[in-house]
Amino acid sequence: MKALILVGGFGTRLRPLTLSVPKPLVEFANKPMILHQIEALKAVGVTEVVLAINYQPEVMLNFLKEFETKLGITITCSQETEPLGTAGPLALARDKLVDESGEPFFVLNSDVISEYPFKEMIEFHKAHGGEASIMVTKVDEPSKYGVVVMEESTGQVDKFVEKPKLFVGNKINAGIYLLNPSVLDRIELRPTSIEKEVFPKIAAERKLYAMVLPGFWMDIGQPRDYITGLRLYLDSLRKKASPKLATGPNIVGNVLVHETAKIGEGCLIGPDVAIGPGCVVDSGVRLSRCTVMRGVRIKKHACISSSIIGWHSTVGQWARVENMTILGEDVHVCDEIYSNGGVVLPHKEIKSSILKPEIVM
Repeated sequence: MKALILVGGFGTRLRPLTLSVPKPLVEFANKPMILHQIEALKAVGVTEVVLAINYQPEVMLNFLKEFETKLGITITCSQETEPLGTAGPLALARDKLVDESGEPFFVLNSDVISEYPFKEMIEFHKAHGGEASIMVTKVDEPSKYGVVVMEESTGQVDKFVEKPKLFVGNKINAGIYLLNPSVLDRIELRPTSIEKEVFPKIAAERKLYAMVLPGFWMDIGQPRDYITGLRLYLDSLRKKASPKLATGPNIVGNVLVHETAKIGEGCLIGPDVAIGPGCVVDSGVRLSRCTVMRGVRIKKHACISSSIIGWHSTVGQWARVENMTILGEDVHVCDEIYSNGGVVLPHKEIKSSILKPEIVM
C-alpha cells in the first residue's frame, strides 16, 4: 500500500518555529509531527510514503532518510512548482501512487494528529465497496467548519455544507482519506480542492463513505491547537497506560520527559507537558500545558504555562512565560522577565517584559 501526505507550504501559522524547520519536522510530544503519521502507516503495511511539498524538500528528505532505514519504508517527494491546493498534488504524484496492484491509497493532511485507526479504515473501505472513504470527527462548533452530511447507518455521504448557519450535523472532514486509484481520473493537474471539487462529485454518485473517527482529533497547525492537541494526545497515552508517561512526586497529570533531560529538585511539572532531549530544568521550576523543545535550559524558579519554548532557548530565573508565548529557536529570556503571549523570532534576547501579546522581531 501507498500513502500521500499533503505537506504543502511555509507553515506560517506555526511561525516562529517554522522559520527553523519545515512544519512537519516540528516536534510534537518529542517526535516530529510527520513521524507520528509515518509510523502509524507503516504499522498497517504501507510500504511507500509520498510527501506532496512545495517548500524545502531537501531539508525534509535529508531528515527522513534516517527513518527510511529505521522503519523500513520508502519516503519520496513530489514537488509542486506552484501551490496546487489539496487535490492537484494527487494528480502530480499519480505515477508514484498507482501500480498494477490497484490497491487503494491513503491521503493525509500533515497537521492532523489522532490515533490513526488505519486498520479499521481499510476494513471499512473494503466493506462498503465505494470509491473513496473519508474520516470524519465530531466537533462542538460545526459552524466554523465544512460539515459532512451522511447516512448514519451506512456512512454514505450525502453532501457537504460549508460553515452552516443552521445545524445540519456535527461531523467534519478529519483530513484522512482512503481512495481507490480511479479517484485520480477525476482530478486535473491544476490548483484544485479535494474537499470542494472532488468529494462532492463522488458523493453525488453515492460512492463516498465516511467513517467516524474513534478517539481524539486535532489539527495542530497553529499554536493554540498544538497545545490542545498535546493534552489530547497525552490523555490517549494515559488511557493506554503508556509507560512513556513520567511518574514521580514532582509530576502532576500527564507529562512526557525525554530520558536525556535533567530535572532539578523541588520542581512541579504538569499537567500536559512535554520536555525534549537534552533539556535542563533547574530547581523550583513550575511547568504546565507547555512544550519545551530539545536543548532548552530553564533556570531556577521560572514559571511557564500554555507556551512553546523553541530549541536551545533559555528562560531566566524567576521569569514568567505564559498565555501562548512562542519562543523561536535560540531565544534568551533574561531573569525576572514576564512574557504575556509574546511571539519571539529566533536568535533574540528578551531584556524587557512583554506585557501584551505581540511579535518580537
